[in-house]
Amino acid sequence: MRDRASSEGRFNYLADSVAHSLVRNGRVLTRRDHDGRDAGTEGVVIDRRELCVLDARACDAASLPTLAQHGFEQHTHRLVRRDLDFLRHEPVVREYYPECAAFLREVTGAAHVYAFDHNVRSAQGTRSETRIIGGQQVQPPAHIVHGDYTLTSAPQRLRDLGAPPGANDTLRSFLGDGETVVPRELVEQACGASGRFALINVWRNIAPEPVMTHPLALCDAQSVCPRDLVVFEIHYADRVGENYFAKYAPEHRWYFYPELTRDEVLLIKQWDSAGMLAQSAGELADASSPGAPCTFSFHSAFRDPATPPSAPDRWSIEVRCLLIYA
Repeated sequence: MRDRASSEGRFNYLADSVAHSLVRNGRVLTRRDHDGRDAGTEGVVIDRRELCVLDARACDAASLPTLAQHGFEQHTHRLVRRDLDFLRHEPVVREYYPECAAFLREVTGAAHVYAFDHNVRSAQGTRSETRIIGGQQVQPPAHIVHGDYTLTSAPQRLRDLGAPPGANDTLRSFLGDGETVVPRELVEQACGASGRFALINVWRNIAPEPVMTHPLALCDAQSVCPRDLVVFEIHYADRVGENYFAKYAPEHRWYFYPELTRDEVLLIKQWDSAGMLAQSAGELADASSPGAPCTFSFHSAFRDPATPPSAPDRWSIEVRCLLIYA
């Protein structure tokens, strides 16, 4: 076990020469196939940084990161089915998705939670071109500082989940004719002036051993400003998705949870329509305000120099969930 309160990690940001953007402009992008593989990138110029990463497990009770204020938190959560095979698509969707949704309802108090997509990540699995049975290929750990949604793509994802699924939607084969992931009336409610929705990932180690390689770091949302953001476009066959990539800022505060086990989960806020950035359309100087929920947390895999050369490869799953509050 580790005995240090911090580590030095290598992170990939976008270079300062890349123009800041809050909405799509066609300058920074990739094109992705049905298996989730990218055919190169355009406009991506990397700025590599060696940064301090704080051990979140070492925080005292008063300074523990929270989903509401910082954009992430860690929980102990044992799997209901201990022998669940995460490399088989159907049991993950039919058994693990409901488990994630139920846990998020309990933790957040949201009225409705829908799990709608997931990725399995492993560097070794990517090299060996491992394919999930009934699903797409295993993805590599994401070594780029990013958030999964933007001012445009977060509300668009909400609307998409209330419409018939597209060709790349994970749940397409599990829905009947005319059926949607989320009832249309709930989408309309969440889109209304008094509605609130959030997108949260449930991240879990799925290997028997604790995570040692490619650990996941999370950036305190209160240390991020809109001027740090750059829209990264993901061009699919039938739609264009968007992430936010980040440019480096010395204010960014990074945390990680060393040696995460299979009985732990990370909850990572990808978007909250009640957040300051979402509410302001990015026009404020800050992305958060004391007492108000944050909009999202940047995250990235990183290389920890404390990792032994013989450490087992990381295998992880992240399940994407939509939350609608009453």
